Amino acid sequence: MLSTRGSNLLGVGNYNQALILDLIRRSPEGMSRVELAEKTGLSAQTLTNVTRRLAAEGFIAEAGKVGSGPGKPRTMLALEPSARFAIGVHLDPAVTTVVLLDLAGHVVHHREVQPTGSSSQQQLEAIGAVARELVASLPDPTRVLGVGIAAPGPLDTHTGRLLNPPLLPEWTETPLRHELALSTGLPALLEKDVIAAMVGELWVTPGGELGDALFFYYGAGAGVGLSLAGTPLRGATSNAGDIAHLIVDPDGPACECGARGCLGVSLEPATLLADARLPASTGSVPRDPRASLDDLCRQALSGSARPVAVLTRAAERIARGLVQLDNLLDLTDAVMGGPVWARLSPFMGPAVADALGRAGGVATVNRLTLRESRLGTDVAAVGAACLVLDGAFTARPSHLLITG
Repeated sequence: MLSTRGSNLLGVGNYNQALILDLIRRSPEGMSRVELAEKTGLSAQTLTNVTRRLAAEGFIAEAGKVGSGPGKPRTMLALEPSARFAIGVHLDPAVTTVVLLDLAGHVVHHREVQPTGSSSQQQLEAIGAVARELVASLPDPTRVLGVGIAAPGPLDTHTGRLLNPPLLPEWTETPLRHELALSTGLPALLEKDVIAAMVGELWVTPGGELGDALFFYYGAGAGVGLSLAGTPLRGATSNAGDIAHLIVDPDGPACECGARGCLGVSLEPATLLADARLPASTGSVPRDPRASLDDLCRQALSGSARPVAVLTRAAERIARGLVQLDNLLDLTDAVMGGPVWARLSPFMGPAVADALGRAGGVATVNRLTLRESRLGTDVAAVGAACLVLDGAFTARPSHLLITG
């Protein structure tokens, strides 16, 4: 539906400022005003006014001069990463991660909160205490803009509640956003973990590299975050990206939905470890399977037959899922990431690429380009912090519209 809202000088000014800051932020060497003019089409006077304002507010600083050929050397403008910060929280069945992120997307501090044996209220208190500690560690705590929370869906973004996350039953109907805002004294945002991961990837990727893309998130479960023309796709209720019941192997494990070979149950860490007979010493899968997954990957890389077979089959299932998604959406890139993916990627990365190259049923003109996430194991926590930064500093045409 086309918007009927207009814009005003304030909206245009804020958009131009966000656009210029975004261009400078994504250029590691900095940018000159001449380069900014070429990319934005803005006048020299407008650029001077905007860059002066950004410098006065501490967002950018001069980073030396560059000269090539005749003429006056160009003054380079670079981001000041410590200008602003954000807290990111990832709620996960294995471990809750809390990070402090600077404006460049770098993790300044990282903490973990173990959920074992704790009620949701006890965990909330622990998360809030860690967040407050990270804020207090800064010379100027007022530079922290807010706290972003990434959690498994489904969730209600209007009330900031988790509804009935399947692997976190103790969090059902918890008003997480309100409670964490109250605990930290910071504005809080709540987002589905796969969408937060996509936002984070867009934040740290050089401009123009990701357009129509998906983020294949592999953690306790599997999901996708979507980006169309560089804008995250959230869906009508901000719960887009659930692919757990996409059938990728009719002969695969039974799913609670009644089908066989659904992507979610086929890729669960418990499924992989059971198939690989790990951990062999106990015969059970721990709530925090990270050490066991590391062992599974090491054994596969060493050529152990059963781990190789288990992870190769998982890679083929992922490839079938990617083909179906790409046939539906006609995308350009698939970013692979998440806490489980990061542990298995030394083996799974090449295996998925090989399986995708051999996959049948491809209906698109161009095959997907596979990319490894830039965000590592903390992708959802970093993405959660990026929600705060993205909302404040990303230039989107929708931000031009008058609200209210």
